Amino acid sequence: MEQQPSSRKGAVWALVLTSVAGFMAALDNLVVTTALPSIRESLGGELEELEWTVNAYTLTFAVLLMTGAALGDRFGRRRLFLAGLTVFTAASAAAALSPGIGELIAFRAVQGVGAAVMMPLTLTLLTAAVPPARRGAALGIFSAITGLAVASGPLIGGSLTEHLSWQWIFWLNVPIGLVLLPLARLRLAESYAPEARLDVPGTVLISAGLFGIVYALVSATGDGWTSPGVLTGLTAGTALLGVFVRHGFRAANPVLPMRLFRDRAFFGINIASLLMFLGMFGSIFLLSQFLQSALGYSPTEAGLRMLPWTGMPMLVAPVAGYLSDRFGGRLVVVAGLALQAVGLGLFAAVLEPGVGYAAQLPGLIVGGIGMALYFAPAASLVMSSVRPGEQGIASGANNALREVGGALGVAVLASVFSARGGYGSARSFTDGTVPAVWIGAGVVALAACVALLIPGRRGARGPAPEPAAEKAPVAA
Repeated sequence: MEQQPSSRKGAVWALVLTSVAGFMAALDNLVVTTALPSIRESLGGELEELEWTVNAYTLTFAVLLMTGAALGDRFGRRRLFLAGLTVFTAASAAAALSPGIGELIAFRAVQGVGAAVMMPLTLTLLTAAVPPARRGAALGIFSAITGLAVASGPLIGGSLTEHLSWQWIFWLNVPIGLVLLPLARLRLAESYAPEARLDVPGTVLISAGLFGIVYALVSATGDGWTSPGVLTGLTAGTALLGVFVRHGFRAANPVLPMRLFRDRAFFGINIASLLMFLGMFGSIFLLSQFLQSALGYSPTEAGLRMLPWTGMPMLVAPVAGYLSDRFGGRLVVVAGLALQAVGLGLFAAVLEPGVGYAAQLPGLIVGGIGMALYFAPAASLVMSSVRPGEQGIASGANNALREVGGALGVAVLASVFSARGGYGSARSFTDGTVPAVWIGAGVVALAACVALLIPGRRGARGPAPEPAAEKAPVAA
């Protein structure tokens, strides 16, 4: 049935509002990295404390994503989206006003709480507003924008720090959040999951388990993989997640039903996403520093030279979304992951202290096209692999796995970097970066193989039927 003008307008508003909110939440993963020297000069702090200005956000974001999705399903997705956006905006202002490094770390953690509530609900709100025939293209645009935020974090953070001050990486969120809040209240429709109930034991298990694992991962580079804290976090976190998996099979209404992973589409796209973020996130973390430390570029210059990679999703994603709707998401995702792996490999093959920009371009362009092809259909595959009433759960699970993959990527590739090189000279930095990026390329290639498990054309068929009708959206 052709969409009526009013509902078409609502879909456009939903796409704009959720994309901007998703961009803000994803941007704050890496936006701080290029500002760390300025933050240290302003607030002081040891290296470990500076690392935690990045890691505090990743930690609370990854740990609470499933909880945010569950709360939205139970109490209203728009209502919790607004609550998360409010917390995120207020914490951004508080971070900009931080008088010391400890306060900055604390407010970064609060930012992550707001983002964890807000981020998984962006997908469910967008999916509810867009008809199935156009969902692939809409989710492709949304995914491209959030992917661009992850990749362009160093550029935006470096530019704001270099030309204004480090506080502006946080002040930037405040006017955007203040504009989004009333628009989201007026333009987004309320929705709930049918018969949604809070799974308190499951929520505690997944939150505590992810906390242990992510805390261990983000602490591993500074403390070492064999330190008591890291080993305790990995062991306890893994044990709690094991109990959570068992709970997911046995509980009547678990926060994440384990039966979802029996679906090849759900299993394939989620494991591929974890591996994709492991390889990509860790590589961006090192490459953005390589351009500055080994090649001598300023933060802004480094970000501009990465634009063929980071900007490509905006050009390719709409086409990729169309291809996904027409031919199915598996083909596009597999091609995107393969190209991303090739791009990282091309980059690793030419890295030298004095490498010219022309030699870097093939890897940047191929990797950028691959990133765009992956992000475009990935969200659609996640949402179409479950029933409408389970889309909040699916979104939260996918975002949590991606964040854990990103934290693991930074920890693992940074450990490889430290073992093979260091910050002492351009040659030493290159010696550490090359093997780490090769590993990143291999992990993304493995993600492409895992994505082959996704059934053909599954992403083009729309969601599985819902046995019980979901509550109708409530107008503003």
